[in-house]
Amino acid sequence: MTPPEDDDAPHQDALFDMSDEDIDLSDVQWIDSFAFIIFWALAGVVFLQFFTRYVLNDSYAWTEEIARYLLIWVAFFGLFTVVRKETNIAVEIFYRWMPLHMRQALSTFVDMVSIAFYATATWYCIELSQRTRQSMTSIDWPKSLIYWGVAAGLALCTVYAIIVAWRHWRTGSSPLIRMADPIQAPARPGLE
Repeated sequence: MTPPEDDDAPHQDALFDMSDEDIDLSDVQWIDSFAFIIFWALAGVVFLQFFTRYVLNDSYAWTEEIARYLLIWVAFFGLFTVVRKETNIAVEIFYRWMPLHMRQALSTFVDMVSIAFYATATWYCIELSQRTRQSMTSIDWPKSLIYWGVAAGLALCTVYAIIVAWRHWRTGSSPLIRMADPIQAPARPGLE
């Protein structure tokens, strides 16, 4: 015996679609490989830490500290990919109700603030790197290496923020400017 047909069944399927979207790697560039390599180095160090601690019952002391520093590098080297692809977090709801000239002005302001933030953070990180005289706890390497890596990631963010701002200024558009009309309710199948 089959269950009775439900009129809302197509609607429920549309709301709870659990299929994965296709993965598109067409926008990945060679410079994104820095974050990718650091991420896999981090994965290797964490696996080594797990293996030596739980399988060999004699963990290496340096793995926890190095994993922490690699995680910091992943964040800052991954940040410039976010800046390059213009996928920063933004509050988009206000852009939907602003007139075009206000969206353009606010988008330019956001670009300038981003450049200033990344450049200032790079400057401070370089100064911190130059002043740091400590060594890492478990390995006899200078701790300033960590800060130099963060400074390199922030410097790349600054460069890409300038490129993105130039592109926005030249074209007169950005993802925030191209916001559509106020949010439209999605069409519900069978309820037209």
